[in-house]
Amino acid sequence: MSSAPEQPTQTYEQAREELADVVRRLEAGGLTLEESLALWERGEQLAELCRHWLDRARERLAAAAPGDQEK
Repeated sequence: MSSAPEQPTQTYEQAREELADVVRRLEAGGLTLEESLALWERGEQLAELCRHWLDRARERLAAAAPGDQEK
């Protein structure tokens, strides 16, 4: 699933916090099936966004220390 935009509108921290809230709400229960599915789908989007940010950070780190990749 590659739904993360090229220029995300949320920071990593915002996406991570919203994802944590989604998890808390799902774990608390008491939701309808539709509500649970909608939250699950939002959680998937947020997880992809967090992966996007982490991948970009890894790329920047690799570019900053290209000699370290060969070790």
